[in-house]
Amino acid sequence: MTRAQDYSQWYNDLIIKGDLADYSAVRGCMVIKPYGYALWENMQQTLDKMFKDTGHQNAYFPLFVPKSLFEAEEKNAEGFAKECAIVTHYRLKTDPNNKGKLMVDPEAKLEEELIVRPTSEAIIWNTYKTWIQSYRDLPILVNQWANVVRWEMRTRLFLRTAEFLWQEGHTAHATKEEAIEETKMILDLYADFAENWMAMPVIKGVKTPNERFAGAEDTYCIEALMQDGKALQAGTSHFLGQNFAKAFDVKFSDKSNQLDYVWATSWGVSTRLIGGLVMTHSDDQGLVLPPKIAPLQVVIVPIYKGEEQKALIDVKVKEFMQSFKAAGIRVKYDDSDNQRPGWKFAEYELKGVPVRIAIGARDLENNQVEIARRDTKEKSSVSMDGLTNTVSALLEAIQTNLFERAKQYRDEHITKADTWDEFVQILDTKAGFVSAHWDGSAESEDKIKELTKATIRCIPLNNTQEAGKCILTGNPSTQRVLFARAY
Repeated sequence: MTRAQDYSQWYNDLIIKGDLADYSAVRGCMVIKPYGYALWENMQQTLDKMFKDTGHQNAYFPLFVPKSLFEAEEKNAEGFAKECAIVTHYRLKTDPNNKGKLMVDPEAKLEEELIVRPTSEAIIWNTYKTWIQSYRDLPILVNQWANVVRWEMRTRLFLRTAEFLWQEGHTAHATKEEAIEETKMILDLYADFAENWMAMPVIKGVKTPNERFAGAEDTYCIEALMQDGKALQAGTSHFLGQNFAKAFDVKFSDKSNQLDYVWATSWGVSTRLIGGLVMTHSDDQGLVLPPKIAPLQVVIVPIYKGEEQKALIDVKVKEFMQSFKAAGIRVKYDDSDNQRPGWKFAEYELKGVPVRIAIGARDLENNQVEIARRDTKEKSSVSMDGLTNTVSALLEAIQTNLFERAKQYRDEHITKADTWDEFVQILDTKAGFVSAHWDGSAESEDKIKELTKATIRCIPLNNTQEAGKCILTGNPSTQRVLFARAY
């Protein structure tokens, strides 16, 4: 299935055939396969270092949240209520009417129901209450790598699943200014990761009140554009104000010995990034992965007749492997004899390996190898001399090309609309981001969504201020915002 024929089916096929994930026996949940998990690990390790370099530490909090704690911050509880999974009992027993089957033991009902975390603010801020007494205990800069459960009705591999992996940062601060600075710093960090590691261009912005995280004062986001013209929220950073501190009575004594509520942030990205990566770069032949986070950066395939030729190739490849690994290049030598070279070429193309090297007996004689790059499918013969430097430079060129290619597509699909007819026409034909005036009211935002299924993805940071008229109501507007249909 090609992207032009059925983008949704193309995406699903690619996730399965590219060996990233599989469906599971649990409705709405997925199995992340080793190749897909290796991709997540590379993302995780990069982000983890970025968090630690900015002073954050990892911790871990319980999967379960007592219902009374979950209800403490009303907006947060209301926002996630429809997605919650709830534990009511703690034991099963044999069904007396159906031997061999199990049933819930009615005598094992929990005194208080437990929510399976859809997000961790409640359990964390209840804990922070015991950690924070004075300004000397602040700031707290904590991140956790975890799984969460949100009972989605319509699921899609990586993009929207009932259980997913993510990181969630939860920080506590003595001042509003410090908390806002943290929120924006993390947004910049996410944008840096998306663009410089994932080669996925993003727009930094702030969400409208309608689209804000439940319980936040402000939600900052990075928005990316997929190849089908739909937007993807790739990461969010929330300024929570004092809402959770007030809900859980988390106070501190400041330098003047005055009590005040703590200021808070939370922020996160998830395995949804893998879905975004696939839809940003991949093509009809398979995955296309940026070298910086690809599980494999280089694969070497030998072409030979007989064991004598194979032995000579092995000796040379061993030299390459040692040099590549010393340079930090993730490389595999596929000398398995159960498949022909042509099959291997197609398989590694499907899996998005950035660079493929083929080496045969004649190549040994000529002191060269054939290199194929996944992003452009170009092939060339290059000297074995200085091959590690050649490949390192090529990996950098591929990383740059993928970003520039995606950025060009994104920029070509940001279109201004000044009338309702223009707005609808762009959404239905060109798609992408539509830059248009909005009067700032929740009512018009909801109506636009109802009529077109397009939402305000963000109000870009440092947005140009200009007088205009709302595309729906004609009411005055001071700036354009970005609309799009989205995942």
